[in-house]
Amino acid sequence: MMQITAVRGALPEHRFPQALVTAAFADVILDHGVERSLLERLHGTAGVSFRHLAYPLHRYAELSDFGESNDAFIEAGVDLGARAVVDALKAADLTPHDVDLIISTTVTGIAVPSLDARVAARIGLRPDVKRVPIMGLGCVAGAAGLARLHDYLVGHPDEVGVLMSVELCSLTVQRQDSSVANLVASGLFGDGAAAVVAVGRNRATDGADEATRQGTRLPLVLASQSRLYPDTERALGYDVVATGFKIVLGAEVPHLVRTFLKADVEEFLDGQGLRLDDIEWWVCHPGGPKVIMAIQTALGLDRDDVALTWDSLDRVGNLSSASVLHILEDILRERPPRPGSFGLAMAMGPGFCVELVLLQG
Repeated sequence: MMQITAVRGALPEHRFPQALVTAAFADVILDHGVERSLLERLHGTAGVSFRHLAYPLHRYAELSDFGESNDAFIEAGVDLGARAVVDALKAADLTPHDVDLIISTTVTGIAVPSLDARVAARIGLRPDVKRVPIMGLGCVAGAAGLARLHDYLVGHPDEVGVLMSVELCSLTVQRQDSSVANLVASGLFGDGAAAVVAVGRNRATDGADEATRQGTRLPLVLASQSRLYPDTERALGYDVVATGFKIVLGAEVPHLVRTFLKADVEEFLDGQGLRLDDIEWWVCHPGGPKVIMAIQTALGLDRDDVALTWDSLDRVGNLSSASVLHILEDILRERPPRPGSFGLAMAMGPGFCVELVLLQG
């Protein structure tokens, strides 16, 4: 097991209502002859009221190519990621010098050295810190990163690990691309970062004591399971083209969730001696209204079971890999788990794949 000692999200300062983003992106996205009403309808049904974006709206029209967009990703991503990690370490009563491992996740830009190396220099991580950058897992990477952090700390029970997610989805919106996938993505995804600080078994007592002092019950991570579905590579992802990351967003994603999720969850829980009824709290990635409803249908959940997922989608949009970590923070703050209760974190992403993480309050 590992003990989570802090979860903190970070959002850019630029916050806009959905209608304002729609108006600004229309001139960037739409080809001549494409009706603006289609963009407005798709944005209006995304379940999103507000989004935080890395830059002021006028800046997006000024980005001429992939190089400029990626430079902007590195600039804003390092700032946002550093803020999330520092905030999480402070909340855990730890310093950058205490960190033995940092895992970073992103799918919205490319950086070599990776973002974790740049953040390490910015905040003062030790020169011997171990770095594991994960690129390409997309929305599933928040849950998968949590699982891989657990895998490491099980084998290094005296150490401290950090998971950092940075996603600036607005910088991947394609210009003069009126495909339905691009129109949907431009109304669904927002920008944000998140960080999780965790400790191995031999340090877990200190983390639990700190949580008690703060009046907060922070969870253990007990186990995880990955599931990769064959012949679904074109369901979700990006094509890397001359202009950057071109979204691949298949209409079959909700169907895949309804078809496979329940059996996978039951198999995972059965291996841990549990059933669906034993799960009291759900940390579900907000893939979009149709995906959330598919999760509810597949697992027999009420809207209230995933209320904070719906709320996160409404307030900030889909933050790709950072979303499930924001929702975990929201749950720990607004609906603290009952001591000893079981929770399940889940996210879906390119592959098509699902990551399941068993938690205990």
